[in-house]
Amino acid sequence: MAFKSGFVNIVGNPNVGKSTLMNELVGERLSIVTSKSQTTRHRILGIVNGDNHQIVFSDTPGVLKPAYKLQESMLKFSESALVDADEILYITDVQETADKNADFLGKVKKMDHVPVLLVINKIDLIDQEKLVSLVQYWEEQLPKAEIIPCSALNKFNIDYIMKRIIALLPEGEPYYDQDALTDKPMRFFVSEIIREKILKLYSKEIPYSCEVVVEQYEEAPKNVHIRAVINVARDSQKGIIIGKKGEGIKRLGMEARKDIEEFVGKGIYLDLFVKVEKDWRNNTKDLRQFGYLLKDDEK
Repeated sequence: MAFKSGFVNIVGNPNVGKSTLMNELVGERLSIVTSKSQTTRHRILGIVNGDNHQIVFSDTPGVLKPAYKLQESMLKFSESALVDADEILYITDVQETADKNADFLGKVKKMDHVPVLLVINKIDLIDQEKLVSLVQYWEEQLPKAEIIPCSALNKFNIDYIMKRIIALLPEGEPYYDQDALTDKPMRFFVSEIIREKILKLYSKEIPYSCEVVVEQYEEAPKNVHIRAVINVARDSQKGIIIGKKGEGIKRLGMEARKDIEEFVGKGIYLDLFVKVEKDWRNNTKDLRQFGYLLKDDEK
């Protein structure tokens, strides 16, 4: 049997379950998952190796109309996923309709050169009659796509989605080593775990105004020393993150440390600091430093 390999890019609107599905398909918790939209900011690769195949999954930010430069970069990550894909997983859910982001959906419709699997997620929230109606609706919207109902949270139809992905892969050599899981370094996942806790512990604009940078990651035989800086956009946000008598950042550190220890498999010494980086979401220099600008966007 010939070896098959390819890039399977996961796209769709915010908060439809792309990251949950990605983690289930890869079998590892690579993308952070919260109930808040705009959780994913980067393209995150997850690599699945089989005896006769290699699948390179790519989780992307939710498609939205940009309000500032950070979101412009996030949209470009999503749009770039349409260019280099061997397969597209377009994720929707049981609530949204095709007009939520018609421009992006129009680009998916024009993709005649690669297979499109349209996954209707969160079907555990509706009855069978509603599901039949939804399948018919999306067949009209994307007539060339294969429609697959799914509940990523309940792991329903995950095996079938994987089966179809493998069947549609082109023949080719592997892109990564057989033991590779992702293209991101450990520092990236540590920063994402801390940001996930910020999303869960703080409300309103605070989580969206924060960017976490791991400045130090020193590994010893039994533990890891980590120094991370939480960049915020305004002085007032720094006080909110730290909290009264430092209680806020103390709780953040405790919760983040638990997940980081589980992820790296070692004890963690975690030092958190908060820094004001004025309006970083609209600052080209900051966005380049934080890894949000593609090479051809660094102007």
